[in-house]
Amino acid sequence: MLEIKNLNVHYGVIHALKNASLTVNKGEIVTLIGANGAGKTTTLRTISGLNNATSGEIFLEGQNITNLPAPDRVELGLSQVPEGRRVFPEMSVLENLELGAFLRKDKTNIKKDLEHIYELFPILGKRKHQSSGTLSGGEQQMLAMGRALMSQPKILLLDEPSMGLAPLLVREIFKIITDINNSGTTILLVEQNASMALSIAHRAYVIENGSIVMSGTGEELAKSSEIQKAYLGGK
Repeated sequence: MLEIKNLNVHYGVIHALKNASLTVNKGEIVTLIGANGAGKTTTLRTISGLNNATSGEIFLEGQNITNLPAPDRVELGLSQVPEGRRVFPEMSVLENLELGAFLRKDKTNIKKDLEHIYELFPILGKRKHQSSGTLSGGEQQMLAMGRALMSQPKILLLDEPSMGLAPLLVREIFKIITDINNSGTTILLVEQNASMALSIAHRAYVIENGSIVMSGTGEELAKSSEIQKAYLGGK
């Protein structure tokens, strides 16, 4: 579904991503874990077309999208839920969700997808006419995910979905991520809560200082003493 090969990204003189390579197969949840500033968000933003790659290649379903503008990548089936939610606070829940479908012309299916979002996130159905800025952090996260799903993505990129949420809500969000995956959407997840991320991931990569340093199944990495020590609070 998605492959990045030897990706390099610079912010001026800072070499933020160094020959990073990873693959996400159709139907998988793949997670990318690492410390703050390791290059997780840079990886997602470069895949989405929000950052430019200095060198390397990005393929979506075999098509080279390295130099495509971000909206074209959305049309091809790639959608990102940004870190910090980024909902439009003055607009209603419904208007935010409709914005997610801005490239679509199939009005009937848009209505069906809205109903599906309300099934997935019942609270959004109850609050559809409420302005998004008045929602709680967890509700805004659900809205950001719902908005991304309205573009009918083949692959969903999630950037720190549990950030700033209470533990109970974190569990709920991760359950919903699994449900979205079970309904056929492939997921690349960037998450600081390594324990939760590894518990739902089919495969995982570890990024340090812009380089991918380890990969394996979610279970393998969760059991690794190195990972436990660095990210899971183990000794």
